[in-house]
Amino acid sequence: MHCGPLRLLLWLWPYLLLIQAKPIDKVQDDTKNLIETIVTRINDITRMRSLSSSQDASGLNFIPDLYPVLSLSKMDRILAIYQQLLNNLNSQSLVQLSNDLMNLRELAHTLASSKNCPLPVTNDLASLDDYQGISRDTSEATVLSELQGTMKDMLEQMDFSPVC
Repeated sequence: MHCGPLRLLLWLWPYLLLIQAKPIDKVQDDTKNLIETIVTRINDITRMRSLSSSQDASGLNFIPDLYPVLSLSKMDRILAIYQQLLNNLNSQSLVQLSNDLMNLRELAHTLASSKNCPLPVTNDLASLDDYQGISRDTSEATVLSELQGTMKDMLEQMDFSPVC
């Protein structure tokens, strides 16, 4: 009759696993909500400033495309590049977007650590210093347009729980 506590533990085990999983689900939900917020902010900025990404933006091919399968390390690298691009544009209206990207990177790091993934290291990030011939409005419009598309793609792929 000493098996009583063992039976109780075995009976409660599935519920204990569910309780432990909820904080990570919350982090993933927070990640999705922040991505939606970023998309909304970009819409507001482009509408307020009447920016159009239809201008010629040749030379901005260093802006990364989203990879076919989203991984947390690729997500971090893409977010770091966009964050640096926004900071290099040196526009007061983009400061909050840059902060949002930093927060999104922190959420990605939390997701990565929950999956025992190595934390990504971002080196050799792009800079706009070599692209001074391009007007700031053109590059801002292009960066925002590309960032918005990337955020929408990330949001879709977040449902599939990104891998390391």
